[in-house]
Amino acid sequence: MSHAWMPTSPCGDGCLTEGAPTVGLPRRILRFTAAVSVVFAALLIAPALLVIRGQSRERLVRRIFRAVLRAFGVGMSVVGGADFLAAPAGRGALVVNNHISWLDIIAINALRPMRALAKIEIASWPVLGTLVRRGGSIFLDRNRLRALPDTMSELADSLRAGALVNVTPEGTTWCGLASGRFTTATFQAAIDGGVPVRPIALRYRLADGRETSQPAFIGPESLIASLRRVAALRGLVLEVRVCPEIAPGRAEDRRSLAALAEAAVHSALGTVRIPPQRRRRVLVGRPVSSQPVAH
Repeated sequence: MSHAWMPTSPCGDGCLTEGAPTVGLPRRILRFTAAVSVVFAALLIAPALLVIRGQSRERLVRRIFRAVLRAFGVGMSVVGGADFLAAPAGRGALVVNNHISWLDIIAINALRPMRALAKIEIASWPVLGTLVRRGGSIFLDRNRLRALPDTMSELADSLRAGALVNVTPEGTTWCGLASGRFTTATFQAAIDGGVPVRPIALRYRLADGRETSQPAFIGPESLIASLRRVAALRGLVLEVRVCPEIAPGRAEDRRSLAALAEAAVHSALGTVRIPPQRRRRVLVGRPVSSQPVAH
């Protein structure tokens, strides 16, 4: 960790659920081959994407990301969001979701193609890095805090210009069985850009309905190790729940806006988030509130 504000997660190998069915080695090799083929095909048609505009371009990009999911044997179940899927291009929004896996960004773009605020390391990742770069991502160097204001300004400008931009406010991946707090900086960009926030809740399940943390990209493992684990899974389903948008002006500040988005995601997943408690001081063995007491 290069500074005290770097997002961290306690999740590691011990968070991985057991008992997930797997496929044999030939199927795993086939899946990797299919994924690489999809990315190679995307590179070949990239010049055409510069010419094609509107819904035709969006449909083509969506098919590319859906093909990556299929290549890894991942099914996708979408709940809600008819208004979001049918919204015309040119209406900016900050799209936020809980962050579990490198599959998250692929799924969001398979739902509706958009730009992303991504950590700069992703640009060099195999398979995913190429797609993220081609998607016009805004890259964030988390090691350089001085660069944060300029990055947030670029994000606000993109939103103001009518772009959909995907952000993972937890700042790092969690196992899905546990999750982190939504940080507030990117929500200020939504306020500055005058755009709504669209929360999306993600959950990974097996074919029999059991929730699984196997797709999680956590701890010190390499991307290749995570890719191998996902490619080995049988019957993986990514459940995507699109929450109602949070209109501009509904929250008084970025902290309140982040709390609304976080609550929407937990409500969609059916999980409970206990709000942080105010610190209390202890004097002479008796707890005393830091707030004045009315008499």
